[in-house]
Amino acid sequence: MSLENRNEEELMDDSCCSHESGLRKSHHSDKVKSNLVTRLNRIEGQIRGIKGLIEKDTYCDDVIHQISATQSALNSVAKILLEGHLKSCVVERIQEGDYEVLDEVLVTIQKLMKK
Repeated sequence: MSLENRNEEELMDDSCCSHESGLRKSHHSDKVKSNLVTRLNRIEGQIRGIKGLIEKDTYCDDVIHQISATQSALNSVAKILLEGHLKSCVVERIQEGDYEVLDEVLVTIQKLMKK
């Protein structure tokens, strides 16, 4: 198992969601938040870089490769969030007898797969 996969698994154990008073909210540990914010900051930089490539009339294929890398990075963020959600929030809600959460997860997965 790679170091990155182990780190992602450790991060999954620290996340959970709650739905108190009808308000849904995630409660990620500081470690998870920091990891996600770092990844998103990197993605933000990639987007600015792509904009710069367009402004400089960079060869289209090179721009497309950068777009692909950025999409992959976003998918990694979604994967971390989805895995944590499944392992904590979804399990907790099922244990509470709330099986509607399964429909919610299926819709979310369908949205992710369209991209």
